Amino acid sequence: MTVAEELIPETPDESEEPIKQRKNGLYPGVSDELAENMKSGWADTELRDLEPIPQAAETAARRAALSARFPGERLVIPAGNLKTRSNDTEYAFRASVEYAYLTGNQTEDGVLVLEPTDGGHEATIYLLPRSDRENGEFWLDGQGELWVGRRHSLTEAGTLYGIPASDVRELAGALREATGPVRVVRGYDAGIEAALTDKVTAERDEELRVFLSEARLVKDEFEVGELQKAVDSTVRGFEDVVKVLDKAEATSERYIEGTFFLRARVEGNDVGYGTIAAAGPHACTLHWVRNDGAVRSGELLLLDAGVETHTYYTADVTRTLPINGRFSDLQRKIYDAVYEAQEAGIAAVKPGAKYRDFHDAAQRVLAEKLVEWGLVEGPVERVLELGLQRRWTLHGTGHMLGMDVHDCAAARVEAYVDGVLEPGMCLTVEPGLYFQADDLTVPEEYRGIGVRIEDDILVTEDGNRNLSAALPRRSDEVEAWMASLKG
Repeated sequence: MTVAEELIPETPDESEEPIKQRKNGLYPGVSDELAENMKSGWADTELRDLEPIPQAAETAARRAALSARFPGERLVIPAGNLKTRSNDTEYAFRASVEYAYLTGNQTEDGVLVLEPTDGGHEATIYLLPRSDRENGEFWLDGQGELWVGRRHSLTEAGTLYGIPASDVRELAGALREATGPVRVVRGYDAGIEAALTDKVTAERDEELRVFLSEARLVKDEFEVGELQKAVDSTVRGFEDVVKVLDKAEATSERYIEGTFFLRARVEGNDVGYGTIAAAGPHACTLHWVRNDGAVRSGELLLLDAGVETHTYYTADVTRTLPINGRFSDLQRKIYDAVYEAQEAGIAAVKPGAKYRDFHDAAQRVLAEKLVEWGLVEGPVERVLELGLQRRWTLHGTGHMLGMDVHDCAAARVEAYVDGVLEPGMCLTVEPGLYFQADDLTVPEEYRGIGVRIEDDILVTEDGNRNLSAALPRRSDEVEAWMASLKG
């Protein structure tokens, strides 16, 4: 018996707990007359001319691949639930990547269930239906439609996502009674996990999570298009920032963060991660997201930011910019070294190459520069063998990119870091040099300078394509670009 067959709606119990009201709400209750009035007089708003979402064919193919990997097993992939920010306010909801990748749906409390059949699996998407107008939920409950907006009906959802839709409120009970092997993606929906607690194992569930992570290593055509959209919006966001650097100097790094955020919200869903708007010595802090520091002429701004599209694909781009539009001699020397390292790294991105090759190529250039400048004792092979360059290079030279900024993180090491590049993979190449303000091993004039250059690189059949090539990288081109934007 399938979960869908087991879902037999029950008549609501008369003792069912009423919709809770705010403790200090101004209305102590609802009169019978008002309750009855609110039940009727509403137009039919069912949407009957919907078309499937653009990626419906791709999500169907992804579900088919998942079905083939786990024949005969029930697979449960939750979207997740709202999380409280404070008191009765919630964080903006973002569905789990696994769920969004397989369905295209992004609503809270959703669950995708793949039921095993003789020929594979039958998919059902479990969602909250339209708000109930009989019991007043639509206007009395904090998550009712008059408070947070209209939901799609189950019929509409079935059309949009190409998957039969059912009421998620009955799912947990049905899963408790379900039999047979089952796997669930953990960490998103405690209620669903509790319903399956005696049916699943951590090891088997981890295999499901790993498979879904590795499935995203190679992007399909739709995903590549979304990544390019994300990058294009990000390029415009960087241009926005350059145009208002004078206002940032008068305020703080927050002005830069806010300027980029505006572009992300106008053209996309959000930023893909917390914007790093690191001016001066803050550029030496890899994930500087406080963004409350001063922006000073003569120093550098390290801006690491990415727009996330409405389908959750994010860009991840970094430029290090002279705030006054011109690099000093020392800033240019350090910047050009990082640029040279990035060029070597990008050149190493091609099908058949080891994933690690681009990192090794970039690190070699940076190690050579550090030896040449007398900051570390050579030879270069010794420096690389002992990792001595890492005092100033700090991080790996890149990572996979997609629906997560650090995409495919649960993939097996042999499939990712120790793997081989294939066409359709998308990764960042982002070498950097960071001379901490308190680093007494380098000359004083180096201290407080941090430089990173990052681009989003797609592996193609014959090499690679820089999705973010529209943003200048070479130091002289950066200066000319900034000058043109400032008028």
